[in-house]
This record gives sequence, C-alpha cells and structure tokens, in this order.
Amino acid sequence: MDQIINQNVAAWLEGPFDDATKQEIKRLQAEDTHELKESFYKSLDFGTGGLRGIMGVGTNRMNKYTVGMATQGLANYVKQEVEGTPKAAIAYDCRNNSAYFAEVAANVLAATGFTVYLFDALRPTPELSFAIRELGCHTGIVITASHNPREYNGFKAYWSDGGQVVAPHDTNIVTEVRKIESIDDVNWEGGEGSVIKINKEVDEPYLKMLEGLCISPDAIKAQKDLKIVFTSIHGTGITMVPPILERLGFENVHIIEEQKVTDGNFPTVVYPNPEEAEALSMALAKAKEIDADILLGTDPDADRVGIAIKNHKGEWTLLNGNQTAALLFNYVISARKKAGLNKDNDFVCKTIVTTDLIDRFAAAHNMPCYNVLTGFKFIAEVIKEKEGKENFIVGGEESYGYLIGDAVRDKDAIAASAMICEMAAFYKNEGKSMFDQLIDIYAEHGYFKEKLISITKKGMSGADEIAQMMKDLRANPPATINGSKVLEMRDYQSSIATDLQSKVETVIDLPKSNVLQFFLEDGTKISARPSGTEPKIKFYFSVNTSLSSADEYDAADEVLETKVAKIIEDMKLN
Repeated sequence: MDQIINQNVAAWLEGPFDDATKQEIKRLQAEDTHELKESFYKSLDFGTGGLRGIMGVGTNRMNKYTVGMATQGLANYVKQEVEGTPKAAIAYDCRNNSAYFAEVAANVLAATGFTVYLFDALRPTPELSFAIRELGCHTGIVITASHNPREYNGFKAYWSDGGQVVAPHDTNIVTEVRKIESIDDVNWEGGEGSVIKINKEVDEPYLKMLEGLCISPDAIKAQKDLKIVFTSIHGTGITMVPPILERLGFENVHIIEEQKVTDGNFPTVVYPNPEEAEALSMALAKAKEIDADILLGTDPDADRVGIAIKNHKGEWTLLNGNQTAALLFNYVISARKKAGLNKDNDFVCKTIVTTDLIDRFAAAHNMPCYNVLTGFKFIAEVIKEKEGKENFIVGGEESYGYLIGDAVRDKDAIAASAMICEMAAFYKNEGKSMFDQLIDIYAEHGYFKEKLISITKKGMSGADEIAQMMKDLRANPPATINGSKVLEMRDYQSSIATDLQSKVETVIDLPKSNVLQFFLEDGTKISARPSGTEPKIKFYFSVNTSLSSADEYDAADEVLETKVAKIIEDMKLN
C-alpha cells in the first residue's frame, strides 16, 4: 500500500499539475501524513453512477483533475454511441467548487466536440434531468454530493432519457473512464465557443410542467392560506420551490431566511440532510411559532424532501421517508381516480427497501407496483421500458426521494414539495390532517413500521469491514431473529432466493446488487445493503400488524417499536 501511495504522490509532484496542487501535497507530506495516505492510496472510483468523494488534492479526492478525467471517459463513450455532434447539459448545486467543477466538465466536453448547455447558476438535479429531454441532449452531468457533509462533492452522469446511466452504458462508461490513465489524456481546452449558458429557457417549461401535475386545483384555491414553512438548507431548492408554490396559488409560504442563502459550508446545520431532525430544527421552530400546517425541507441538490406535520395528538413530528411515500402514493392514486384522471394502464414503482404498504394499496386499486433495486435510476429504467405501453404516475424510495409523472427521470423534490402541499390542502379541505389520513391508510391496509440504521466504517479498512459483514451474513444466515423463524433469504448479488426450510432456490429477476434480504415467519423483512455513496452499511427493518380501527394506532405503534428494538438487539447491531 505504501508503495502505491508513494508512486501516486511522485506522479503528481513530477507531472503537469498546477503549482497550488503541488504545494498542497508538500504541505500534507510535512504536516498530515494520514490525510496524504487517504488522498493517494487509491483512485477515486468512478462507479456506475459517477464520482463522489471528499474534495482535495490526490487520486482519491474530488478535484479538477479527477473530474476532468471522469468527464473525458464519459465524453469518449458518448461519442462512440452518437452520430454527429453530441449534446450535453450540465447543472450544479451550492457546494464549494460545484460551479468550478461544472466549468471544468463543460470545457472538457466542448473540447471533445460536444455542444454543451451549462446552467449559468445553481439549479436542482431534477431540472437537469428535465433539461436533457427538453434540449434533446445525449448525456448530462450534475455536480453534487447530495446530502453528504460539506467536505464532499460529486459527479453524476445521465443518459439521453434523463435518467442516471444504467446497463449497458454504466459499465461501458466505467471502462472508458479507466482508460484515462493520465491528465495528458484529457482535452482541457479548445471548445469554449461550444458552451452555451442557459437559465429561463429551461426554467419556464420546467415550471409549466410542474403546474400541469396538479390534481386538485379547487382544494388549493380553497386553502390558499395554508401555512407552509420551507427551508432549502442553503441549497438549490430555493430556486424552484417558492416559484412553483406561488404559481399553484399558495399565498402563505414562510421561508427560513437564514437557510435561504446558498452556501456550501452549510453554516446553520451539521449535515444538510432532511432525514436528520437537526437539519430541520430552525424550520420546526418557525412552524411551531406560526402554528403552521406543514413543514418542508429539501437537500442541497433538491432531489429529496423531508416533511413535518402535527400528529393525532397535536405534536409536531418528522415523517420518515416511508410514511411520506405512503401518503404521497395513496394521494396521487386516489385523487387521480376522484378527478377522473386515472387510466387503466397506470402503474407505480418503488425500491425493494421501501415500505410494502404501497404494494398493498396499489393492489387494492388494481394497479401494478413494480419493485426495483435501490437507486432511482432503476425506477427511471422501468419508466423507459414501459413508455408507450403503461402510464407511470408516481415513484419513490424510502430515502426521501419521490417522482410525480415522467417528464423528469430522477427523484424530484420540487414536484414532490408541490404535490405534498397540494395533498395537505386537499385533506385540510376535507376537515382532516395528513396524519389522520396516514392512520386511516394503516387501518385499511395494515400498519407497517420501518426503521433504518446505518453503521459507518471510514478509511482504508472500512470497506473491508463492511465486506466482511456481508460475507458473514451470506455464509451463515440466521435461523431465527427475535424468536421468529427466517423463512427466506434473497441474495441480489447472486440473484438467488433461498427457501431456508426446504433449501429450494429460485432466480431473482433483477440486476445483480450487493443486497441481502431476510423474510421472517411473523411478516418481518430485514434488508442489508452497503451504501454506494458513503462508507456505511445500512440495515432496513420492516414490521407490521393489522388495525381494526384507527383507535388502535397508539397501542400498535408501541408494540412495533419494541419489536424493532428487540430485532436490532438480537442481531447485535446496537
């Protein structure tokens, strides 16, 4: 390992890298050898979605050179696939260096013969997806690290359908990126005239598309004074959420001014992640102060949204991604039917770790619910496969990502924010709260309670530790968990589902992925998955019971909460 580090450091000190980079390497040699090793012990991996990593000098960091090499590999592949002049769209978020990395990528693409459409200011990731289709591009890039801590940035690659790249393009792009062995292989200059700055020519059709998603305009009109609190957590949501809420007719939107400022240092939060209660604490204080109806917070690139509402006891509560998904899917399906907008070929789509409650009420509406691997690109892939045959209406994943309609092919917190506010107006107009509606869904279809825990393993040894945890689970699947027999193990890496009682194996008809799922006799589902973007392994727990009436909710909630805690304890994960 030390030999690899020394070779990489020497190559950067002796190669055609800029002076500032070389000076920083020398500083690390003198002052921070641990950081030097972390920065050079490997090359930042271009996975099937792109790059994500800590910013800094080195082969294992996000910087001008790693971004340029990744862009060159993507450009080379697209040119092989496209006749004539290829076109690309690029957007970026609020993070430090995002605008700079976007310019680097634009210049490399232009110098390689592309026409490049570059947003002249930060924009949400879903608008980039929309722009690809709107402008007839062959590929797209968004510079973002989503909800990661401030020291991270990333590079996500998209295909012509507006979705993140999937097979075979994903692995083919990785192959081309790995062929770029030196910065001398990168076209850094020469096509500046082919970079076209864009803004309103995409903003306006995007906002008009979002307006067209509205299902219940009369409810919004009746509840135009709905008290909405919104925070963009210093990110791109500020560019599009307030405008679409205004266009829909909401007149009482309260924006958290301190977090309205776009700032890659995220000065008011520890993590810019709407899954974290701390990130929404300022918005929650405002919601309590004004007695709001709903609170919404989007992550830095505005592809995910977290919400808070009052529960049945009048207490403010942050909904998890599964609860919001259940509400959103149920509303879109039922409201479309009520408005006469439903079609016989409507379908919905979700990931395998998202609540199975959605499958229940989709079936009750005689509607297909397709389950895909974790990653919104797989939902986009289903939309593309079904295009012209079936009609996609809503999709989502438990990690706060949702999509309404198919004009965008990635999770869209702008569209989701608009639809969530419409949903709040609709139920308020009927004299009930969103939490009341959630309990009604549980009473009708079953109460599903989900919990996620993430175990972080950082540094050079972290990946090995995570790999060992998955290896042990595969080699020795538990016979029982919390006293309940494990009936089935699904290994998505081998594409085999095994009945642990009969040992009968069946094939899983999904792409291979490093995910394990265990199905228990009592209806519990447990999933294990190493994160593709962070040094974490994630465990998803789903337990359920039936309610004969809404009055049983509190007692059932206590039972299921205790059950999840015992499962985690039994698996020695706490």
